[in-house]
Amino acid sequence: MHTAQFQIRKNQLPTSRLVSLPEEPLAAGEVRLRVEQFAYTANNITYAAFGDAMNYWQFFPVPDDADGAWGIVPVWGFGVVEQSRCEGVAVGERLYGYWPMATHAVLQPVRMTPEGFLDGAAHRAALHTIYNQYLRCAADPLHDPATEALQALLRPLFLTAWLIDDFLADNAFFGTCESGQRGVMLLSSASSKTAFATAAQLAKRPQVEVVGLTSAANVAFSESLGVYSRVLTYDQLEVLASDAPCVYVDFAGNGGLRKAIHSRFANLAYSCSIGGTHVDQLSGARDLPGPRPVLFFAPAQAKKRHGDWGAAEFNQRMARAWHSFIAQVSQPDAPWVKVQRHQGPDAVAAAHALVLGGRSDPRLGHMLSLQDR
Repeated sequence: MHTAQFQIRKNQLPTSRLVSLPEEPLAAGEVRLRVEQFAYTANNITYAAFGDAMNYWQFFPVPDDADGAWGIVPVWGFGVVEQSRCEGVAVGERLYGYWPMATHAVLQPVRMTPEGFLDGAAHRAALHTIYNQYLRCAADPLHDPATEALQALLRPLFLTAWLIDDFLADNAFFGTCESGQRGVMLLSSASSKTAFATAAQLAKRPQVEVVGLTSAANVAFSESLGVYSRVLTYDQLEVLASDAPCVYVDFAGNGGLRKAIHSRFANLAYSCSIGGTHVDQLSGARDLPGPRPVLFFAPAQAKKRHGDWGAAEFNQRMARAWHSFIAQVSQPDAPWVKVQRHQGPDAVAAAHALVLGGRSDPRLGHMLSLQDR
């Protein structure tokens, strides 16, 4: 038996390879899972773009890669236990969690509960718990077999979006809503799933105006969602008053756009860096007028709110918001996401190139599997 891994060059993201590795016997306490299906979105491109800075490459290190040139992009999806040498994890169990782009994964379950467990592998010990947790589908209150694809595509993005909204509100929108005025929340890459999930949360807050920034090709889609107060193309910043009190929520990572926003808006109160969907236009944040861009790390806000509210209240609030969001996304007459499936190594490589190049229809949600048909 062999495990196939889809690997990409860390400093040249379009370059990929498929590597076949022999399966090693399981050690005591380990389980081997078949990675059945996983989502691939702009969020995964962000994992690759910030792989070194935010330790994403460390979750699934490439074996025998002496110069560290190759990496495995982490993905969210579903796996099924094929072999188990761990008491409490049964063959056939279905799990939701963070996987390598591969046909199989080996985990070392620790801190087991009826709801799930953590991977206790030594190389993941210093990495954040939110990425090391695996949930048993049979006990997961958010799991619905009928909407597994939407869960894989949107659940991790939604959690980030929900925490961005909470972070902004927790900081009183950085003073942009004082004296009864509406603060302007500028969201780049407005058609991306994390951006529109964030907009869906912010749209419920009357004290802010949510402005989506996107390419001309994606204006109609972004407007159709009904979560943006208005949608502008990247070259329409002059439509907004230069003295508007605003916050920039940057999903694109486009250095030129960031500089244009920092230069135009005299009352830019905060610059929040989320992602890097424009991978060919990423740049640093030096010598910018206005506030220094700050990278948002969702687990840090999650940890804060666990302390503020407790785990049970955190989970209840998140679950209520999730179910409300899924109802919006799944409107029968106008669904926000249409699932497109890609099976096999060649299809996975093609989907990677499509998402990386930003050429995908924003309404499509790509579900991938390296498993043979």
